[in-house]
Formats: sequence, structure tokens, C-alpha cells
Amino acid sequence: MSCAQTFTDYALRSIGIGQRLLPKSDITLCEQFVLIGSGMIWNIYFAVLAIATGFMFATALALAKASDNKFLNYPATTFIFIFRGSPLFIQFFLAYETFVLLPKLGIDINMGIATITAETRWLTKAWLGALVVLFFNTSAYSAEIFYGAYNSVPKGAVEAAEAYGMRGFTRFRRIIWPTMLRLAWPSYTNEAIFMFHATTLVFVSSFPAWRQKGDALYYATYFAEMTFNPFIPYPIAAAYFIGFTILLILAFSLVNQRLNRHIDPKERKKIRYRPQIIR
Repeated sequence: MSCAQTFTDYALRSIGIGQRLLPKSDITLCEQFVLIGSGMIWNIYFAVLAIATGFMFATALALAKASDNKFLNYPATTFIFIFRGSPLFIQFFLAYETFVLLPKLGIDINMGIATITAETRWLTKAWLGALVVLFFNTSAYSAEIFYGAYNSVPKGAVEAAEAYGMRGFTRFRRIIWPTMLRLAWPSYTNEAIFMFHATTLVFVSSFPAWRQKGDALYYATYFAEMTFNPFIPYPIAAAYFIGFTILLILAFSLVNQRLNRHIDPKERKKIRYRPQIIR
């Protein structure tokens, strides 16, 4: 089989398009590159949606934690502590076991004039259940970053905004939030990179890969077991992640430049990636 034919057969296999059976003998280097690359679709899917949705929720959590209202502060602080204090692997395991125990036909919610059935069966699928876990996890870590940045906003800037007559949401939108993002962005970039790497835990924790449709690490592990040679598939998976990490850093650097466009380029705080060995 030519490499072009292999690409046609397996490039989209991880999402159910193409050959259904995985190669079991005479596995070629091309097949490993294509299938592991196909699995990256899931890693990108989890990372993009978790980071995008978690960003706004993390902002709300940071503001709630900074609030003097105990009905906002206590729940936000507890949520952040739980998801930052427990390992992500265990969060996946507990979430999957909890989702399995939910009624498969859904949960009925009585709205008074009508009863709405909340669908639950899809939560046992990785595309939704694992995404929920990643969403909560990155929201907690990002919220702590934003909380620190919020407390670091110069009081002089806030007082100047008040002197100009800015109050409430207008002051937050035009002064506090942009400054908070500018201060938090380098650290938030590292959180986004870690979350992208953490997507490799989805199919090796509790969520099953239905019909062998998994992510990059799932296929790398499959080839390592079939060929008894881990020194080819795992470096291929690592190369894919390094490549996409570079793209992620470039994208976040552009946002960082936008946030700091009013600052002299020589004084701008540049984004430096620092790998997190222990989280």
C-alpha cells in the first residue's frame, strides 16, 4: 500500500471516516505517522473547546473568589481548591464512574408547567464526558491565575477610571479586565499548553475508545504493543505535540502583543514556555 493510499484510508479514521480495521501486521512507518496524526484531531478538539469555554468560566470564578459576598466567594474558592488539589487522572476516573451510574434515559427536571429530560447517556462518551472534566480542571487553574492578576491591577488605574466617571461594568470592561488579562497572559499561556498535553490522559484513564477511535497517544500505544518497539510511535506522537505546541505559543504570542500594544516593545513581557513537571 502506498503512503498516499494510507493517508486516504486512515487520515480521518479517529472520527470514524475511512478504514475501520487497524493494521495488524507489516506495519509501516507511514501508517504510524498517519494514524497518530489522525488521533491528534481528538487532542485538538478537547484542548480548543476546554480552553475556549473554560476561559470565560475562569474569569467568572476569579471575580467570585475576589468578591466580598460569601455566597460567591465560598463556592468559587471550594471549586478551585478541589480541582486544583486532586490529580486530573483521578478526576477522569471519578467522573466516568459517576456518569455511568446516571440514568441512561436521562434525568427529569420538573419546571412546573413542563418536565424537561436532561440527556445523560452522552456523558459516558469521551467527546462530552472527558470534555466536561477538562473544562472544570482548566477553569480552576485559570481562575487562580486570573485571581492573582486581578489583585495585581494597579490601584492607581482603578482610581483614575473612577475619576473619569467610570463605574461598575464599564470600569471593569475598559480598565480592570484588559489589565488583568495583560498581567495573566504569560501564565495563562502555560496553562493552555499544559491543558493541550493533558488531553493525552482521556483515553488512557477511564473513557473508552469506542471502535478503536482514540487520540494520538492511544494509537502510539497500539503501535508500540503491536511492533514491540516504543521508540518509533512515541517519538512520532511527541513530534506532533511539539509542532502543535509551537503553533499554540505563536497564537498566544500574537494575543499577548495585542494586549501590550500600548507598551514600548522593549519593555513588553515576553511569553516563555516553562514545562510543568509536577502539577
